[in-house]
Formats: sequence, structure tokens, C-alpha cells
Amino acid sequence: MILVGTQRGGAKNLALHLLKPDNDHVEVHELRGFASDNLHSALNESYAISRGTQCRQFLYSLSINPPPDRHISTEEFENAINRAESTLGLGGQPRAIVFHEKSGADGIPRRHAHAVWSRIDTEQMKAIQLSHDHRKLTALSRELYIEHGYKMPRGLMASEERDTRNFSLEEWQQAKRAGKDRQAIKDAIQDCWAVSDSRPAFMQALESRGCKLARGDRRGYVAVDRQGEPYAIARWTGAKTKDVRTRLGELEKDFPSVEDRKQEFAEEISQRLAELHRDEQHKEAEERQRREAERHVLVERQRIERMEQTDALKVRQERETAERQQRFNRGLRGLIDRITGRHGRTREQNLRETEEALRRDRAERDATVARQLQERRTLDKQRRDALAQMQDCQRELRNDMQQYRTLPADQSRVVPSRPEVNAQEPARAPPQPAAGPAVVQPGPIPAQANDEQTARDARREEFIRQRQEQATPQPARDRGPGMSR
Repeated sequence: MILVGTQRGGAKNLALHLLKPDNDHVEVHELRGFASDNLHSALNESYAISRGTQCRQFLYSLSINPPPDRHISTEEFENAINRAESTLGLGGQPRAIVFHEKSGADGIPRRHAHAVWSRIDTEQMKAIQLSHDHRKLTALSRELYIEHGYKMPRGLMASEERDTRNFSLEEWQQAKRAGKDRQAIKDAIQDCWAVSDSRPAFMQALESRGCKLARGDRRGYVAVDRQGEPYAIARWTGAKTKDVRTRLGELEKDFPSVEDRKQEFAEEISQRLAELHRDEQHKEAEERQRREAERHVLVERQRIERMEQTDALKVRQERETAERQQRFNRGLRGLIDRITGRHGRTREQNLRETEEALRRDRAERDATVARQLQERRTLDKQRRDALAQMQDCQRELRNDMQQYRTLPADQSRVVPSRPEVNAQEPARAPPQPAAGPAVVQPGPIPAQANDEQTARDARREEFIRQRQEQATPQPARDRGPGMSR
């Protein structure tokens, strides 16, 4: 159990806080040593007594918080409070105990207790000194965790064992790397090419398949998908560069580039994702209202159930008390019973039965509290699971919007319009399309980037050498399929 205590004044404010209706359930469990029978009057009574001293913080308030996943009985709460009272040196002082039930910061319903003592010693009319109360309560809390076998928080360990790495982690945005089917992309571009006979028709066909026509870096036509990956039309359709220019026309300098198309995609998709994000936020707000209404209905039903149980227990206590009282004889018989000792034996029997009845009633109340806590925890878990799913969806949409707003620069690399090959080297297969925008991670440049740059330089030199060989007259020879003209 976590024990947190503080010296304070302000009897009225403390009473209002302890009876605050924001809690699901509030129970004034005990008022000991006060002439008053309600919390407000009892704490004001302590204030009136403190006026005879110079003490301004005449109250000591203690909160007892058990682990959220454990149900603690009333007897265990009382045991912890009694031990804290003995440890602090407040034994025999007027005391009030209040139980609260509400959802904690993590949203899990739990039961905790508050104990308030008067610090004023009425015999000596001075305040009881409370030195090192925080250290004493920490030691007692550690003992309670060990005795009950609870998992102890690292904050309760010795100071040299305290976890210094207790900091919150930021969420890292990770780019979606949706796998692409290479053959499906090739089939889609070839289908668009097959059904088109002009540039407008081809552009319309590409847009129907989620692509846009753009101007590549090598003065060739390319198709750009939603991820910003360019695909050279000549290569992916299998057509010659001359045939592509014949059908689509000469490429103007002001024709949208790959970066322009990527920006268009980013704006269109970001706008749609923003609409979806607003829809999800609206759904989350409605879900929160619905779940809160369900919680209020459940809490109200539980309050009525506890009131009915309290009334039933009170009726039973009165009936049993009357039955035990009828065991005593009156008049001459009562006098004879006192002489023979029967009256004393009957009184002891009544006391035993009264204690057993009190333990029975407390066990029934604790069982009701445990059952109702479990009901609220089940309802709260359903609420948290539903909201977590919606928040995950919103987070995913925000990540997608961020990725489309800032596409990496390396995606402007265009697949070559024609593969460069020679007689000794087989034709290279089209490169695997990139999996989508990647998150730029800090750190050194990987060796793979250097290898790719070296490979591009080698292909460029090979291309220049082939052009030089083509410029030199050579005897005619057969050309195999897939060879450069």
C-alpha cells in the first residue's frame, strides 16, 4: 500500500474534499473520539480545540492506496491505519476514516481510504510532534508490500536502488512499407497502355489505377504512384522509346515533373486523410459520451444496491438485537439470574453473537464492494479497449498525413527508360519498386547507399561506352529479344 501523509489545517475544506461527489462512492467509515456524529462537525471540533494552542496545522491527513489490481478488505485497511497511527505516535487521538471509490489516473476503478487525526493533545493542550513522518510512512509502506506479497514499486526501494531511468518514451514515427507486387504494377501499366491511343486517354487510364503521368529526369515519360515511386513507361510497358513518343507526343519542359505529381498526390491524400481523421475524432467523442453514460448508470445502480443492503443489514441488526435482549428475564426472575450467574453468561453469549454478526455484516459489505469494483473495472476495460482502438486508428492516419506531406527526396530517382545491356551481359530485370516513403533516421550514411552510387556510376560509364560503339560502323548482326537498338 502507498501511504501519503501531510499536516494541514482547513477543517472545512478537508471535509468538503473527503465528501466530494466526484467519487463513485463515498463512505464515512469511522468517527472516533469526537462528540459530533458527522464529518464536518467532527473536524470543526478539532479546529475549536486547536484555538487553545498556537498550532495552525492541527490535522494530519493520510491516504492509503492499495495496488490497483488487488482488492483490500476493510479489516486490512484498518490494520494499515492502526499501524500508521502507532508509527506516527498518534495513538488514541480523535480519528476519522473515509473510503473512496473512483477511477485512478490509469482509468482503473479502485478503492482507497483517507484517515484524519487531530494532532492536539487535549490533556497537555499542545500539538503532537510529527518528525520524519514521510520516512516512517515509506518504511511502513515497504513492510506492507512485503507482508502481503505485492509487487513493490521501484520508488519504494532504498534510495540507492531507485530507478534513475524513469522517463517517458516518445513515439517514433515509422513509415509504412506496404509491399508491392512487381508483376501487378507491370500489368497495370501495360493495361493502361493497351487501352489508350493518346496522351489524355493514357493519363485518364493511369489515374483510374492510382497513378499519374509525369516527366522523368531523363526527358522520358514516367508513371508515379501514390507512394511517389516513378516507373519509366518505355521499360514497364515493353514499348520502344520512339513508340512512346509517337503515342504520347513530345515531352514539354513545362509538363508536370515527378516532384509535381508527388506533391499533387500528397495534397489529395492528405486532404482525404484529414477528413477521415476528423470522422474518427467525432466517433471517439460519441464513444466517450456513450461509455460515460453507461458508467453513470452502473454507479447509480450500485449506490442504490448499497443503500438497500445497508437498510437490510440495519433491519437485521435491530431484529437480532431485540432477540438477544429478550433472553434477559425481568423482575424476580432477573434478580435470581443475576444471583446465579445466568445473567452474566447470557450477556457474554450476546456479546459473542454481536461480534460474529458484525464480522458477518462487514464480510457481506466487502463482498458487495469487491463485486461492484469488478463490474466497474470490466466496464472500464471495455471502454479503454474501444478508445484505444480508435486512438490507434487516428495515430495511423496522422502518421500517414505526415508521411505524405514530407516525401523523401530519394524517391525522385526514376527507373531507366531502357535497360543497358551488351552481348556478354544478360538483360537486367526491372528494379524492385520502393516500398513507400521511409522515415529519415539520424545516424551515419549506410554502406548500401555507397554501393548503389557506385553501381549507378558503373552503369553510366557502360552506357557512354555503348553509345560510342554504336557511333562506329559495325557489321550487321542479329539482335536477340530484349536487346537495345
